[in-house]
Amino acid sequence: MKVITNVDYYKVAKLLKNNNIVAIYQGNDEGGPRALDNRSILFNPSIHETSRLVNLRKLREWYRPVAGSVLLEDFENWFVNKSLKETPFMTYAVEVKKDKSNFIPAIIHKNNTCRIQTVSEKQNYHYYNLIKEFKKLTGTPVIGNTSLNLGGYPIAHTLKDALNVIENSMFEYLYLPEKKTLVYSKNER
Repeated sequence: MKVITNVDYYKVAKLLKNNNIVAIYQGNDEGGPRALDNRSILFNPSIHETSRLVNLRKLREWYRPVAGSVLLEDFENWFVNKSLKETPFMTYAVEVKKDKSNFIPAIIHKNNTCRIQTVSEKQNYHYYNLIKEFKKLTGTPVIGNTSLNLGGYPIAHTLKDALNVIENSMFEYLYLPEKKTLVYSKNER
């Protein structure tokens, strides 16, 4: 494994833009029913096949759904939110606006919905700024998201768990935003 220091949001957003899959590990364990951004695997949602690739690398069935995270201020522009003002816990499947579907096909279900999480700067400073940087590079304020674990295993709770996921899979990057560090591992599974 190689450790790269002084990594900013731009470098990680560029990795995502270039269709690399990046795990993120930060802060405390997450409460609630979903991986919300402290222990997640992140990806560019613009290519339909990316969800299949994420599932393959997670060593789970190809059809397992993945989700997305959107900047809170862009939620209404990308999703039919009806009475929802936010969905910070990724508990709702929300319809994607028709003019936005082609930008995020990897996270859209067959009925044109997506399990989506809104992210504000107050809620998660690092993740918010990473999505914001991704938006600057791509025009899309949405990042694909699934839990940081391998099929059949619990979500990574410790840094050691997160490193084990990277070591035992075909994922190559683990981003530690609080330390401005990227761990790179080129595995040949």
